[in-house]
Amino acid sequence: MVDVTILALPGAFASGVAAALDIMATAARLAPSCGCGPIRCNVVSSHPMVTLSNGVKIEATALAQSDQTSDHSIWFVAGLETDSVESAAARMSEPDAVTAAEAIHLHGARGGTVACACSAVLLLERAGLLRGRRATTTWWLGEYLQRLQPDCVVDVEQTVIVDGNIVTAGAAFAHLDLMLHLLRTHFPPALAKAVAKAMILDGRQLEAPRPAVRASAGRLDLVSKVAASFEAALPDPPTITQLAAELGMSGRTLSRRIKRETGGNVSAILQSVRLHRARQLLQDRGLSIEQVAAELGYADATSLRRMMRKLAHATPGQFRPRLA
Repeated sequence: MVDVTILALPGAFASGVAAALDIMATAARLAPSCGCGPIRCNVVSSHPMVTLSNGVKIEATALAQSDQTSDHSIWFVAGLETDSVESAAARMSEPDAVTAAEAIHLHGARGGTVACACSAVLLLERAGLLRGRRATTTWWLGEYLQRLQPDCVVDVEQTVIVDGNIVTAGAAFAHLDLMLHLLRTHFPPALAKAVAKAMILDGRQLEAPRPAVRASAGRLDLVSKVAASFEAALPDPPTITQLAAELGMSGRTLSRRIKRETGGNVSAILQSVRLHRARQLLQDRGLSIEQVAAELGYADATSLRRMMRKLAHATPGQFRPRLA
C-alpha cells in the first residue's frame, strides 16, 4: 500500500487540494488494472474541519493526532492563498504554520518525500529543509526566499524541481505537474500514464510562466514593483508612461530594463497579472465570466477567454474549483 498525505492548512488553495484529491482518487480507482497495490490518501490539517480559499470546507485529520513516527507516506503540501511577500511572511509566523513546519521537518529529516507547491515552499524553509538544495517557488516569492535561505539555489524558471526527497513546484497551478511527477516517480509507469489519459493531463503547466521567471532572484525587484502597480490598479492599469513616472524613470528606460531582466515586455507582465487575478476570481462561483472580465479591465468575456487560451492553454471553466 502506498499512502499519500495532503497537508492543507487554512487558506490553502481549494483548487490545489481538490486537484490532488481528484488525481489520487483516480489513481486509486485505476491502480488494480495497472498492477499497482492499494492507494490510500489522507488529508491532514491544523483542525478536523479546515476552511480553504473562498470558504470551501473539508474534513481532515488533525495534524496533532496523526502518527508521524511511523508515517512513510508521500506528503503533498498545498499552496496558501497569499497576495504579497508581506502576507506570505506573516502567514508563516502563525501558530498552525509553525506546527506544520515542525511536522514537515520531522518527515523530511527521516527521508520522507515532501512536495510543496507555490507559497507552501516557504514552509520548507521554515522547516530548515532547503539549506544546500535547489528549489522553485512562485515568481514573486523568489527573491524573498533567496534572502531567507542564501544557501538554497532558488530557480523560479523551473516548474518543478526535485532535490532528493524534497520536491517543489513554482506556481499555484503547477500542483498538477507536481502530482503527475509524484505519480511517475512513486508508482508504476502504467498508472501515471493511465491517470494522465483519464484526466486529460499532460504535465503542461496551466498557469502561464511569469515574465519574471527568466530573471535571477536578485533582479526581481523592478518586475515585482511593476506587477504590484498593475495589481493595485486593476481594473484600470496604468500606461507605460504613467508606470515609468511612478518609478522615477522614462518609459523607454522602463521598457529596456524589463526587456533585459525578463526577456519580455511590460504588457506581458500586465497579462500575467491579469491571469493570476483571473484564477483567484474564478474560484468564486458567485462571479460570472463577464464580471471577472470586468474586474480585470476587459471590455467583454471574449477578451478574457482569448487571454486565457493564449497564456494558460485553458478555458475559464478549468480554473473553477471542483470541490464543493
